[in-house]
Amino acid sequence: MPASSLVGEAGPVELRERIGKPLVVYFYPKDETYGCTKEACAFRDSYEDFVGAGAEVIGISRDDAASHASFKQHHRLPFTLLSDPGGKVGKAWGIDGGLLPGRVTFVFDKAGVCRHRFSSAIRFGKHVDEALAVVRKL
Repeated sequence: MPASSLVGEAGPVELRERIGKPLVVYFYPKDETYGCTKEACAFRDSYEDFVGAGAEVIGISRDDAASHASFKQHHRLPFTLLSDPGGKVGKAWGIDGGLLPGRVTFVFDKAGVCRHRFSSAIRFGKHVDEALAVVRKL
């Protein structure tokens, strides 16, 4: 798993500490935008399926913790949202850090090995479908 020190509601979070169960990590451009809201709500609507398969879901963007807290509350998101100030972690993971950061989903197995990477700026629901299919096979 690449560098992954991010900022959560209570301070720094290291994704390596989450190794031990399947992990779905999705990077998205911005809270409360059309595509990001559609994607987050699709993960929300399938969240119990991910949990049932033993996986944890984490969303990451450059937005700060206050923005994430509002986004989570507004859309009743049951999973963790983390901040990547300046896009450093996204860049380390090979995500384009241009004007609008990339939308990429990763699925890691219990050992922290990346088993799937899906990148699409406009196929919001496909991120969820592909991640869930991979998690179910782990």
